[in-house]
Amino acid sequence: MALTSEKNIKKALEYYTFKSNQLKAFINENTNLTVEQIIESGKELEILEYKITALEVAEEN
Repeated sequence: MALTSEKNIKKALEYYTFKSNQLKAFINENTNLTVEQIIESGKELEILEYKITALEVAEEN
């Protein structure tokens, strides 16, 4: 059972890291984002980074 949990944590961590990198690339590559798009992207990035941190802590334990 523990092996499955570790595998799920790793998979989720990979997914959220990918999504975070994808969002960062989107923000950095676009020079014509509106204020609303920047704020919304920042909120999404904050959530992703929180999830990544939580998964990293879970992976260590």
